Amino acid sequence: MDPLHLTTSRHNETLTVAVSGELDIATTELLRTHLLELLQEAGHRHKATLVIEVSKLSFIDAAGLGILVAAQNLALRQRTRLRIAGVPPGMKRLLRITGLDAHFS
Repeated sequence: MDPLHLTTSRHNETLTVAVSGELDIATTELLRTHLLELLQEAGHRHKATLVIEVSKLSFIDAAGLGILVAAQNLALRQRTRLRIAGVPPGMKRLLRITGLDAHFS
């Protein structure tokens, strides 16, 4: 098992969280809490963008996808742009199969 690790950086109006390790039912709460904090911060910035960088994500399950969808929904409600960057091939396939690829472009 590869533990979930989050690294956050800020540049101008872009908040980036790099996610590495396994995102599954056991680790989603850590990411959910962190994304909620970042979205709250982004909500106080003018034209902020939240980027979730996932190139080092080794695994994602349905619970992990659910957290990303919930974050996207909250971002839309508060008019914060949310992007997913560095999507590995396996995750691209999963997003395409579930129809979520259109939501994270």
